[in-house]
Amino acid sequence: MDSPIRPSSLINTVYGAFVRGLGGWISIASLIVLMGELDVDSQAVRSAISRLKKRGVLVPERRSGTGYSLSPAMHPVFDEGDRRIFESLEPAALEDGWVMAVFSVPESERTFRYQLRTRLTWLGFGNMAPGVWLAPARLLEPTRATLERLGLSDYVHLFASRYAAFSDLRTTVSTWWDFPAIEAQYADFTDTYLPVLRSMEKQKDIDAGQAFRHYVPMVTQWRRLPYLDPGLPAELLPDDWNAVAARQLFQQLHGVLAAPSLEHVRKVTSS
Repeated sequence: MDSPIRPSSLINTVYGAFVRGLGGWISIASLIVLMGELDVDSQAVRSAISRLKKRGVLVPERRSGTGYSLSPAMHPVFDEGDRRIFESLEPAALEDGWVMAVFSVPESERTFRYQLRTRLTWLGFGNMAPGVWLAPARLLEPTRATLERLGLSDYVHLFASRYAAFSDLRTTVSTWWDFPAIEAQYADFTDTYLPVLRSMEKQKDIDAGQAFRHYVPMVTQWRRLPYLDPGLPAELLPDDWNAVAARQLFQQLHGVLAAPSLEHVRKVTSS
């Protein structure tokens, strides 16, 4: 990987992949144990928890001990994340059309301009022109919900659209999205985790702790990609587009590692 994964990102994955399905709460002691298996020390865990609490992601809650629950406001965000990460793995259909976002922000509120550009990029939009962004039509509802949640909807017009003329769309699309940057991240994922899959396939029984140590960083690295890559129609992508192989690898690893990882988290949190 290009850079180490931040502890807060790993914690988000632990909550999203496991804690939500195990009552929505985890003690700080159990979290420290789990994060220690990912080479994150207790001080880094506490610092990351503090940042997540300030951002409204986690809320303190005492049950059988001191711990944290996912903020109610974050549940729809994580639910949408599930859909994007685990369900939106196939290219969009070209005939379904597009969603276009057009925004204009007064100079006195230019910070919102930066927020909009950042958020639309993260949602998978390509930049056609200043203030004009495009994505496959299936991103309309997630975009609407995200902009409303962030208080940015007053600055944006969303249109359902179809491409009519004049340029070759396949050529033009490559100027709206940074294909080399997206491909580089897919290649990094494949280089990192294809050896893991090959190793797992040779094992008769997968150790649950080992599965957890692979699964959490794997999902954390992967979950950026379905956002940066909107799943453009296959007709518009380069012939050697490496997302297809990376998606297959992710699905295989998820199938192999998810269940034993959950078993491991259950064991740690119940002890």
